[in-house]
Amino acid sequence: MRVIVALGGNAVLQRQQKPDAHTQVANVAAAVRTLAGLAERHELVITHGNGPQVGLLALESATDHHLTRPYPFDALGAQTQGMIGYWMLQALQNALPGRQVLAMVTQTLVSAVDPAFDDPGKFVGPVYDRDEAAKLAEEYGWSVKQDGDYWRRVVPSPAPQRVVETRLIRRMLGERVIVICAGGGGVPVIRDEHGRLSGVEAVIDKDATASMLAEALECDALLILTDVPRVMRGFGTPAQSEIGHTTPHELRALDFPAGSMGPKVEAACRFVETTGDMAAIGRLDQAEQILEGSAGTIVTPNARWPLTSTL
Repeated sequence: MRVIVALGGNAVLQRQQKPDAHTQVANVAAAVRTLAGLAERHELVITHGNGPQVGLLALESATDHHLTRPYPFDALGAQTQGMIGYWMLQALQNALPGRQVLAMVTQTLVSAVDPAFDDPGKFVGPVYDRDEAAKLAEEYGWSVKQDGDYWRRVVPSPAPQRVVETRLIRRMLGERVIVICAGGGGVPVIRDEHGRLSGVEAVIDKDATASMLAEALECDALLILTDVPRVMRGFGTPAQSEIGHTTPHELRALDFPAGSMGPKVEAACRFVETTGDMAAIGRLDQAEQILEGSAGTIVTPNARWPLTSTL
C-alpha cells in the first residue's frame, strides 16, 4: 500500500512560546519510531508542519539589524524544510538501518492571483498573549489573529496546485525509498509568463498540499496525524462526541474551526471525493491502528474500511 502521512506541528514539534531545538529533535525521534512500523510494510511519503519554526525564523530575521531587509517566507520555508527534514531523515535512518531515506526541499506551485494574498489566515510562529501580539503587529506590520487561548501571526495561504518535484517523488517511491517532502506545504512559488519559477511571500497549508500530492502519487491512504484521537462532533459543547467511520458528505454537513480542524477535514474530504480511497485523522501514536481502521476518524466513500467496492 502507498501511504502519505501529514504530520501536524503540534503532534511532532509542539507548539511552544519558546521552542527548544533539543526538545524538537527528541520529539521528531519519537514520532519516527511510531512511523517506522508503517515504513516497514508500506511505501511511505512523509510531510510535516513548520508553522512554529518558520514564524520564529521570520521574527529573528525581522529583528536582525545586520540585514537590510528580512528574509522572505519562501526562503524561510526552504530553510525549515531542510532543518526538519534532516531531523526526520537521520531519525529514520537510525530506526531502519539499511532502508533508503530521502529528504527533499520541494516547491509547491500556487496562483499569483489567489485571493488568499489579500486575506492572510495561516498561523505561523510562536504563540503570544494579546498585548504582546498587538505590540509586535504594530512594530513589524504583522497581521495577527486569535488561535485558541493565544494570539499568533498570520500570513497568506494560497491553495496548492502542484508539487513541482512530483515526478521525482514518484520515481523514488518506485524504488522503495522513504520520501520526506513538502514540509510546511512546500516552498510557495509561481510561474511567470516565460515559464520561470519564483518564490512568493506565503505559507501553504500542509494538509492541503498532502491531499493534492496523495492524489498525484496515486496513494491508497492519506493519514493526517495530529494530537487528538478523533474528529469531534460538536466540539466544546456538552453534546460533543467522537466521529469514527464517516463519509465526506457527513463531515461537510458539520462545522469545524477554520484555523485548526477545518483544513484537516477539508483535505481528507477532497482526497476521498477525488480518488475514492481512504483518508483518516487521528493521533500520531496510533498511526498503525488508524490504517487498520481501529482508531481515528476514518473517511471513505461508504464509511467502511477496508474498502468494499464502490463501483
